[in-house]
Amino acid sequence: MPIWRVLLCLSAELHDTGEIRAIDATGMDRISASQHYAKRTNYTFRAIKTTVLVDCVTGVILDIICSMKQPHDSQIGWQLLKRNLDKVHVLTADKGCDWWLLRQKFLSEGVRPVIKHREFGWNSVAGNILIDDTTYHQRSNVESTFFALWRKYGETVRSRTWFGRFRELVLKCAVRNIELALDASNA
Repeated sequence: MPIWRVLLCLSAELHDTGEIRAIDATGMDRISASQHYAKRTNYTFRAIKTTVLVDCVTGVILDIICSMKQPHDSQIGWQLLKRNLDKVHVLTADKGCDWWLLRQKFLSEGVRPVIKHREFGWNSVAGNILIDDTTYHQRSNVESTFFALWRKYGETVRSRTWFGRFRELVLKCAVRNIELALDASNA
């Protein structure tokens, strides 16, 4: 698994990245499993939760986490950023990453989180008003990145094992990073 992460990191180093990063998760469809496998693994869903860290200036995918279970975005967010703390200064995310402990971890590591609060009271509404909209809306670049991956390489992951699915998704991301670098060099 480390070799695939190194490949993704090397493909990301082909770009001059900006200061703002975004994190988001989506479900990548997978081929239907056999009934035997479904019963044995207590398998009830048909998507791999894929969480990526994207540079908001270039759209380069910096890191990826794939999960067969459906953990909460705030749990995966810290796991993803723990490996990339040296690359992240400003982080944008949707309300799924709104957890006070996660915000405190980011701030203690020197990362400025631009994450909207879930609105349970007036304090969270006031906190959302103070967020810089220009920076916050940079997170839409993650959605564009997911759409580009789906359109070019398909929404379905075809491998049967977890490692094969992870490898397939990392290769799609690395190839996309390389294609972006080639497009930038030709322009």
